[in-house]
Amino acid sequence: MNLASRLTVARRGEPELATKPAAGIPDDAVALPPTSGSVPAEPGPADARPDASPIVGEDPGVVPSPDSGLAAFLDAPAAPPSSARRGTVDALAGLKARAAEALFERLGSRITDPSLTEEQLRKLARDELSQVIDAEQVPLSPEERRRLIRDIGDEVLGLGPLQRMLDDPEISEIMVNRRDQIYVERNGKLEATDATFSSEEQLRRIIERIVSKVGRRIDESSPLVDARLEDGSRVNAIIPPLAVNGPSITIRKFSRDPLTVRNLIEFGTLTPDMAHLLEACVKARLNIIVSGGTGTGKTTLLNVLSGFIPMDERIVTIEDAVELQLQQEHVVRLESRPANIEGKGAVTIRDLVKNSLRMRPDRIVVGEVRGGESLDMLQAMNTGHDGSISTVHANTPRDAIARLETLVLMAGMDLPLRAIREQVASAVNLIVHLTRLRDGTRRVTHLTEVQGMEGDMVTLQDAFVFDYSAGMDSQGRFLGKPVPTGVRPRFLDHFHEVGVKLPPGIFGTPGGAGAGAVAQTGTGKGRW
Repeated sequence: MNLASRLTVARRGEPELATKPAAGIPDDAVALPPTSGSVPAEPGPADARPDASPIVGEDPGVVPSPDSGLAAFLDAPAAPPSSARRGTVDALAGLKARAAEALFERLGSRITDPSLTEEQLRKLARDELSQVIDAEQVPLSPEERRRLIRDIGDEVLGLGPLQRMLDDPEISEIMVNRRDQIYVERNGKLEATDATFSSEEQLRRIIERIVSKVGRRIDESSPLVDARLEDGSRVNAIIPPLAVNGPSITIRKFSRDPLTVRNLIEFGTLTPDMAHLLEACVKARLNIIVSGGTGTGKTTLLNVLSGFIPMDERIVTIEDAVELQLQQEHVVRLESRPANIEGKGAVTIRDLVKNSLRMRPDRIVVGEVRGGESLDMLQAMNTGHDGSISTVHANTPRDAIARLETLVLMAGMDLPLRAIREQVASAVNLIVHLTRLRDGTRRVTHLTEVQGMEGDMVTLQDAFVFDYSAGMDSQGRFLGKPVPTGVRPRFLDHFHEVGVKLPPGIFGTPGGAGAGAVAQTGTGKGRW
């Protein structure tokens, strides 16, 4: 099939068909449908079967005329894209490859010229691409021309087929399983896409482009990496030999505008009463652990909680890959570093936690504790660095306590279990637990106070829990919301000592929060 035919197929949205030309007809001839009557068709695989049945109303081996029912069916609009059509060959693939190669040659070192802004570089690329396409002398519609320039620009300057997904505000996560299988998360639900990479080499170039911008590397000796995009989106990439089906990449997008507590209330993640309580806990300098599973919104909530920190305090953030988007000015951001190609020079989260204690921090915010740094963090909380916030992976608040105990043991200290539990019970004041429900929504399902030790057990008391008994609506969405348990936390005495007050009735019956002013924490209940 020649380029003109392939363009026709691309416009109609139909898959390309491999046809065998009749004798005497050139390979690049364009087959046109008959204008009237019918002509004998070439024998096909169906004719070779003895049990092949002719189509009702048609003679065997005859192509139906355009006015027949079958012809009308064939000329009907194409069905929506499905998994069976993901492998459809792009009719412009060859032209894209040639144009991209020519653009690389024309731009040369200007692609990495720091004096050019992103907009200037893209304008330069568009101008050069227009000349390249004109030189190809391929008939293209205006829409095809715009699509071709956009796709090649994304390939050369952006992230190829992933660029449009990154620009889509409804997509929160992008998952590339292999070059021809890409999934996205939209509104909390996973769905397949028709986008593909032209080759594993193209996918590999995109991965190397991402990691090189943050000073990381990925190769056969170091085949997996954590990185970030310029907007803070989290990136994980893994390549062969660890990735059996070819390079794989996962991107968790971050909102260009950081979410606020008002947004979380509108989403149903938490209630206004919970927001007032969390704000008071941050201002009263309680130590808070945000727990939850993967993709539950721990980092987002950590960003929101950090927004309650007063502007006149010095904050030190410690992360594997910088993701937090703090709005305060007095912030020092630290990032761990992997070992170099010689296996030297690694700087771990634990090293940074130890160093941060000598930086005169008012608050220490650790993006996630997942190893021996948990012991240093607990010691910091117990030695005057109160008001610290961190996250941990866990399924319940009780599991979060058990996981902290396990992480402390990973520090290599031969400590008795009771001593570890006493450290945890003394250091942590509040656990905020997030859960991703079956309907795709993310909810704060527990606000749990760590009250202390009873015997050998750490005692916990829920202040708010999610009400699952409300059931689900006709669309499968949970109708429940977090409700107070009616138990007043013990840390309210500390609130009184430091002058932080809450609206009356917050811990009463649902809906009975009452009114009142919030001393030193802003305005009253109507604030959110």
